[in-house]
Amino acid sequence: MSNEQPKTSDPLSEKSFSFALRIVKLCKYLQSDHKEYILSKQILRSGTAIGALVAEAKYAQSKADFLNKLMIALKEANETKYWINLLYYSEYITQHMYQSISPEIDSLLKLLVASTKTTKKAEQ
Repeated sequence: MSNEQPKTSDPLSEKSFSFALRIVKLCKYLQSDHKEYILSKQILRSGTAIGALVAEAKYAQSKADFLNKLMIALKEANETKYWINLLYYSEYITQHMYQSISPEIDSLLKLLVASTKTTKKAEQ
């Protein structure tokens, strides 16, 4: 079995999956190195939900359902950014780790905002 992530022609799917992998690894680090189980579970839930919702949106029953899934993914991404900031300012992650993961969540947020705006315009 290969540990390579699946390739798609969809940047949002690829980035959200790649980000979810980073979150899983971050959670493992927090639990093994810091014995931190509460915040790690919160970020694991919200950080992996982004990609799951993007995947669900591909098979949405309608445009409204598609938009709803992306809007929830956007909310989860925003929550994940909150947990990343909290982990950094509470000194669970280093500045290097923060500077590495923070641009990724910002990029996902931008992609989700752009996707939801495009979808909303297409509905009008």
